Amino acid sequence: MKLLVVIVNYRVTHLAIDCLHSVAKEIASVPDTHVAICENGSGDDSAKIIQRAIDDNGWSSWCTLTALDVNLGFTGGNNAILRPALQSPNKPQYFLLLNSDTIVRPNAFKALVDFMDNNPKVGIAGSRLEDPDGTPQRSAFRFQSPLGELEGSLKIGPVSRLLSRWIVAPPVVDHAFETDWVAGASMIIRRETVEATGLLDEGYFTYFDDIDYCFNAKKRGWPSWYVPASRVVHLVGQSTGVNSKPKRLPSYLLEARRRHFLKNYGAFYAAMVDICRIAGLSLWRLRVLLTGKEDTTPPQHLSDSIRHSVFLKGFKVTDVKNPALTS
Repeated sequence: MKLLVVIVNYRVTHLAIDCLHSVAKEIASVPDTHVAICENGSGDDSAKIIQRAIDDNGWSSWCTLTALDVNLGFTGGNNAILRPALQSPNKPQYFLLLNSDTIVRPNAFKALVDFMDNNPKVGIAGSRLEDPDGTPQRSAFRFQSPLGELEGSLKIGPVSRLLSRWIVAPPVVDHAFETDWVAGASMIIRRETVEATGLLDEGYFTYFDDIDYCFNAKKRGWPSWYVPASRVVHLVGQSTGVNSKPKRLPSYLLEARRRHFLKNYGAFYAAMVDICRIAGLSLWRLRVLLTGKEDTTPPQHLSDSIRHSVFLKGFKVTDVKNPALTS
């Protein structure tokens, strides 16, 4: 198999089917492509609806459905497809993780596969994500750092210019380049990279898994690249409720963040990151109170960041609790 496209659906079945409609137009662009969709324990009739769409549209020759009883998050849902694929006699050359809340533009798959074919030392490549009107979203990033967290929390022009080297989400560019990590909404991974790095870390549940994966792949000699020739519409945060409108961040996101820094950088670095983030958010909050500036941060962001910091939650690397199993 040349390419295995993995789509995980959780309570956005209509979007997942829209995604499959766009994928259907691109199947022929990369011969020997298969799509595996995982219905990730939505707890309703989603599996039946998706299977009916596959049958009614004649997609069964290239698309199969796996249904889980419990939501295992982005990591567990993808691994439910990746694990057996790696053990099959016809192992895919490439895996493409594609969000269910996406619409692929023409040649999005071909652009990624061609890039990987022409650059055999690249382990991971990410698409240009964009709004439906074509406005680009920032989807190529630097790894988080204490100064990057300070800049992102404080959001003051002179500070941002001073700390420009550490900005996590730099401005969008129109050419391919090596980057620290790419968004997991549309991310192609070479099979050898998966074999060297392993499956997604299910200890994250959802969020920070793409950062963690790119980080650990890079440690093993497999860098990540941004490939804007591959364009994918991303309807941000539809399955998790975290999108461009300020909403309180779920605890599993903040716990995934803490896990990432402790696991990959150690206790001292994690503490420095938390100090800088809390300091930046505190100064931002003071600025809002003094100037009346609109507060664009999520509700209770400062208090939640303190509550989920290593200083209150501890310095031990722990798994993020699956809310589907703890509710």
